[in-house]
Amino acid sequence: MTEENESFHEDESVSEPGVKPRRGIYLLPNLFTTGALFSGFYAVIAGMSSHFEAAAIAIFVAMVLDGLDGRVARMTNTSSAFGAEYDSLSDMVSFGVAPALVTFSWVLGDIGKVGWFAAFIYVACAALRLARFNTQIGSVDKRYFIGLPSPAAAAAVAGLVWAATEYNIDPAPYAYIIALYVALAGIMMVSNALYNSFKDVDLKGKVPFVILAAIVLGVGVISIEPALFLWVLFLVYSASGPVMWLLRKRKKA
Repeated sequence: MTEENESFHEDESVSEPGVKPRRGIYLLPNLFTTGALFSGFYAVIAGMSSHFEAAAIAIFVAMVLDGLDGRVARMTNTSSAFGAEYDSLSDMVSFGVAPALVTFSWVLGDIGKVGWFAAFIYVACAALRLARFNTQIGSVDKRYFIGLPSPAAAAAVAGLVWAATEYNIDPAPYAYIIALYVALAGIMMVSNALYNSFKDVDLKGKVPFVILAAIVLGVGVISIEPALFLWVLFLVYSASGPVMWLLRKRKKA
């Protein structure tokens, strides 16, 4: 289950007295989840075929679709236990397996055991992250995520692949650094660092005009060099957890 899908009800249709209720699945939100799953699977195939830019973009597409399925389910009152489980399995593929295998095909496979071990650390931490999140629903402050969310970790890894490919940077000389980077992205998912969830932002409420102008400006800047700026954006978000933890430690000292 992603950080978006936090509630569900049984998917059981209302029937007449004496008639056994029909059970089924809601189509609309699960279509978005299927799209995210397909994007993650496509990223793996593209990476194996050395189409690394397409693989990285597919992971970002999966992240967008993953963010939509939960919102669509809540807006249309079509949340379900099935959808929550399906979404969690989709996340494991799109944000756990796909980034690890794409980076392994890209450069980690060239450094032998160190490379596949770094990729495995990422996959294992993604699985642990999703399992921990599923067990903490309803018991933690919704304003924060405990540990780096798996979509953000995947974006930080895929963004590196995309940016390096876009600028024709040979990753081979930096293979061990990239292995450490991928492993650290995984470790941050299972850390206790707090990350802002932005769930306290009221999207239906009014905001000052300058906020909208800043958003438009931000979108414009990202559109200039999406590979670079998206990677930097998620890199900054990934670093925000440890930075805020250090600041809180200093205040207590």
